[in-house]
Amino acid sequence: MNRKRLLSKSLFIGIISFMVIAVLFSGCRRKKKSADAYGVFEATEITVSSESNGRLLAFDVEEGQVCHKGDILGYIDSAQICLQIQQLESAIRATLAGRPDIPSQLNTLQAQLKTLEREKERVSTLVEANAATTKQLDDVNAQIAIVKGQISATKSQLNTQSAAILENVEAQRFQVMQLQNALEKCTIKAPINGTILKKYIQPNELAFQGKPLFKIADVTNMSIKVYVTEDMLSSIRLGQKADIHIDTRDKKKDKVMEGTVRWISDKAEFTPKMIQTKKERVNMVYAVRISFKNDGSAKIGMPGDVNFK
Repeated sequence: MNRKRLLSKSLFIGIISFMVIAVLFSGCRRKKKSADAYGVFEATEITVSSESNGRLLAFDVEEGQVCHKGDILGYIDSAQICLQIQQLESAIRATLAGRPDIPSQLNTLQAQLKTLEREKERVSTLVEANAATTKQLDDVNAQIAIVKGQISATKSQLNTQSAAILENVEAQRFQVMQLQNALEKCTIKAPINGTILKKYIQPNELAFQGKPLFKIADVTNMSIKVYVTEDMLSSIRLGQKADIHIDTRDKKKDKVMEGTVRWISDKAEFTPKMIQTKKERVNMVYAVRISFKNDGSAKIGMPGDVNFK
């Protein structure tokens, strides 16, 4: 009798234990939803190169440093450019000093013309009084015409000379603007808001055009590029929301961030090797990029899972 009672009790405990395990297992399965797609986190990375030649006088940059767009990070030696600008500005002043003073150079001819016009009036009066001949009046008119021609020719010549000088000065001013632009490029600035990922040069080293100085990335506005099969493509649209999952130490609870579908590829490709098993890599898939606001949890190159809403 006791033996039967003991067996019944053991059986009852076993059934209860099985039910508890089944409930817990089913609960875990309900919590763990399989991902729709897998991918790697990416960010906009910019490699900033030198736009000028010279010694790097200062370079206040450290890897991991957070910068804002327009922050001054360093300077390249610009002494030669400054000297060239001063030289050109002196040349401009000297060129303008040689510009002809048109009114003063025409004063003599203008005075001569006024004298001849007064002479013409006097001779005309004498001709009317039969005290002078018409030939004398014709001679005065001829002299007036000659002086007017000289004034016109001189004015045209001086204007041409002045215009040539001004054109030369304008060309020199463009050279100054080019040098000022080169001078601005000697100041190294952050092109975007972001974090310094890599530093390629140290102060006092020689920088030259095209030499990388540092790499910066916007790790606040990031994205994840995932791949979906053709049968899923019809249910995904631009602007659609998605949950992005990041693995954490707590295996039962992932870090979740909300993202938005920003780009869908219009061409199919084979699944990348790092995404799925060898068997599944032969499938044709479409790339989808999902952007999101990073709170610091996501890192460039980390894997992530995506569930489309």
